[in-house]
Formats: sequence, structure tokens, C-alpha cells
Amino acid sequence: MLVKTYSASVMGLETMTITIEFNMTRGVQFHLTGLPDMSVKESMSRIRASLSNNGYRMPVADLSINLSPSDVRKEGCGYDLPLAIGILAVNGSLESNMIQEYMMVGELGLDGKLKPIRGSLPIAILARKEKFKGLIVPKQNVREAAVVNQLEVYGMETLGEVINFLTGRQTFSPMVIDTRKEFYEHQSHFDLDFMDVRGQENVKRALEVAAAGGHNLIMVGPPGSGKSMMAKRLPTIMPPLTLHESLETTQIYSVAGKLGSDSSLISQRPFRSPHHTISQVALVGGGSTPQPGEISLAHNGVLFADELTEFNKQTLEVMRQPLEDRKISISRAKYNVEMPCNFMFVASCNPCPCGYYGDATHQCCCTPGQIQRYLGKISGPLLDRIDIHCEIQAVPFAQLSQMQPGEPSEAIRARVIAARKVQEERFKQHKGVYCNAQMTERMLHEYAEPDASSFDMLRMAMERLKLSARAYSRILKVARTIADLDNSEKVLSQHIAEAIGYRNLDRGDWAERGI
Repeated sequence: MLVKTYSASVMGLETMTITIEFNMTRGVQFHLTGLPDMSVKESMSRIRASLSNNGYRMPVADLSINLSPSDVRKEGCGYDLPLAIGILAVNGSLESNMIQEYMMVGELGLDGKLKPIRGSLPIAILARKEKFKGLIVPKQNVREAAVVNQLEVYGMETLGEVINFLTGRQTFSPMVIDTRKEFYEHQSHFDLDFMDVRGQENVKRALEVAAAGGHNLIMVGPPGSGKSMMAKRLPTIMPPLTLHESLETTQIYSVAGKLGSDSSLISQRPFRSPHHTISQVALVGGGSTPQPGEISLAHNGVLFADELTEFNKQTLEVMRQPLEDRKISISRAKYNVEMPCNFMFVASCNPCPCGYYGDATHQCCCTPGQIQRYLGKISGPLLDRIDIHCEIQAVPFAQLSQMQPGEPSEAIRARVIAARKVQEERFKQHKGVYCNAQMTERMLHEYAEPDASSFDMLRMAMERLKLSARAYSRILKVARTIADLDNSEKVLSQHIAEAIGYRNLDRGDWAERGI
């Protein structure tokens, strides 16, 4: 007798339908083929106990199980449920015509309870693509899987419920979620606001420009000046996620197992702040079972590197290619996966080893050579990918206590959204380009070419301030964004002047002057 059940394999963000074939003849042997890993092989012990505790028995026969396609390695505990259902069906303990219509995933406990698995959202997308009638998942995963419309998604708590559903003994209703309603309800609910930031108007302006053009940014200032405080508020002024962006981001979090049981779509831009001791694999992704790294978890959001100079230099260097290509390709002997990582990179660091260079309230004890070596931990190629360099001074308490609350995030966000709409219209002919930070050199000549007076100012600044050649295109990109915020079609001299002011770390005399 031959029986088939259907499950799915998740490798990175890529999914594949797995057909599980069962054949039973007279005998006493058991065969499990199709490149199962240890967790899949161990599933038979869990299934045997689960069936026993629910009033069923493993068949005493020659049982052959094949996971097809056989040349793809099967990993994880999500195959427990379809394996158990197939064994009952091939043994004649479960008779149902519905088995072929549903894809099933779930880990079984010894008592028959279903435990959550990773990647239920991309699996649901695959099930709809493959024309399955529905998907059966553990109850903890049902909300994230039910985001996919035109697919019946059932959340089950136990193996017994799945058996009753397939045999018609018990009726269950599929989970229905009003995706758009839930998505738009939570888009603008933030716990943080720029209203809480008093002073630092120049830094808030730099963050507004960065959000408007999608530019990477680094803040340099003494401890306690508010670098982390303002970075955490950056998502509150960025344009809201679109449904497409939200689905992309939610898939990544689903594969990483970072969605709660009450979660559906991620409605706010992610903000990731890894510790400076993070490893290369944790940052960019990978591992024996490929998992998204921090740069992918920050997709469509912000990756914040606090105390950038404390990060391992080799760890930082692996970000150079993802920052440029906005995707990461992970190649290993057993797999090759590609994950998206389109994020804004925001970093902060102290200006010197002691932290107080240029601080009016503390005396710096570092020499210019020590300061240059300290900031030299940030390599030139990485610094080349950071458009805006912003210096911060700590606000004295006497001024801090007298200042009024700052401009709310909602007002800043409105200006950012208006600038982004201008950019969307400008780049509608260019596939994959949505903001000024993504412009190529050819686009710069087309959309950000300065006039004669602005060009003279730029040339003079590069000569007098000893700016490097790599700063040229960055200045033009930032100037184009500043012009968009001013609703100006042309890049004017005042836009160039402000953009030049955001290239402080490129100045040859940075460590020899006062901030």
C-alpha cells in the first residue's frame, strides 16, 4: 500500500515542497530515506510515543518512508506531523481523502501536542502557490501563516485534533485575519518620539536628511550626548512600511523564529542593535542550518552599531558588500542561499579613546595620533559607504532644563514622506531604485548635477578641507536629498554647502582641530 503526505523544506528564505511517500509490506524492517538529518531520524521515537499516548500503535511491518526530492537534505522537526499522519494512513488506522489536499508541518511532543516551528509564513506562501487547499500548522504559528489569503490555514493543538479533522469527526474553522486592518492599525504606534529630545537640532536635521534619502549615517560625540537616544527614534520618522515590505520582513522573522504566537504582519520598520562582540555569522547570517543574520533582520529598517570602533574589524568588513548590493549571498559546501538586507546603517562612536575630545565640560588627554588610530579602526572602504558624518556636543544641564520639548516625530515624518514621494516619481523608470542613496554614477549626472557656482564651491571645499575623492558622489547624493526636502528641482549652492558639512571624518585635519 502506498500513501503520500506533503510538507515543506525551508532553506534560508527559499521553500520547497517535500513529498513523503509511505509503503508497507510484510516484514519487520524500517527504512527512512531522502537525506534526513539527525532531528528527522529521531522523529520516529517521538512519533512512536505520541501515537502510543493517543491510542494508536506503530505498524509491525516492513515500512519504507522516502522524503522526495531525495537529493535535498531534510532538516528540522517540522516533518513529525506529516510522518505520523502518513504512518497511520498506510497502516489503515486513518482513512481520509483529505490527506492529499493539505500541506502539514509541526513538531510532535511525546504526549501528542504540536509544538511551533520556524518558517510557517514562507511555507504558507508555498502552499498557496502549489494549489493546496489548506495548510495545517501548530496553533502557535497559525496567525503568521494566516496572513496568506486564498488559503485555508488551520491551527491545531494536538495530533488527535489533526486526525479528527482529516477523518471528519470534528469540525474546525480556518483562521481568518483582516491583514490590512491589523497592518494599518499598528503602523503609527511608537513608544519613542523625537519630542523627547531637547536641543541637538543639527543632529536631528542630519537624521531627517538620512531618513529622507535612505542614507547611512555615523554620529561622533562624547558619552551621554544622546547618540543612542536619537538613533532609537529614527524609525519613527522613516516612511511607513508598505504591505510588500512588511511581507518581506515578516518572512525573515518567521524563518528566524522571532515572531510571537500573537504576531501576524510586522507593521513597523525593524530596529536592530547588535552588541559589539557579535560574530561574523551572527551579523550576516549562515550556520550549519542557514539562518538570517542581523543585517537581514534589519531589512527595510535600521541596523544600529553602537560604539562602532569597539566592533571586531573583520566583522565590520563583511558588511561592505551587503551595504552596496543590499543582499547577502551565503555559500557553503552544502548550500547556497541569498537573503535580502536593504537597511539603513547607523553607527555611533566616541571621538577618541577617552571619549571627551572636543567636549567643553571635560579635558581630553588623547594626542592627535591616538585619535587618528582610534578612528582608524573604521576602514576607509566602510567609511566610504556612510554618506553622513555628524558630530555631537553634549547639551549642558543648565540649557537642557530650560529647553522646550523638541519637534514631534510626526511632523518630521511628514516632510520625509513628501521627499520620498518625489524620489519615487523620479526613479519610477529605474527598477530597484527607490531613494537617492541608491543612485548610480550615471544617475548622479542626470539628477544631481550641480550648477557652475555650486561646482566651484564643491571643488574649493575638497581642496581646502582635504576631502577625499570618494566623498564627491556622497556629497551629491546628500545634496540631492536636501534639495528634495526643500522641494527644489535643482541642486543649489546651499544644498551643496550643507552636504559638505556632513563629511567631517573625511577631513585630513580632523584630529588636529577642535570640534
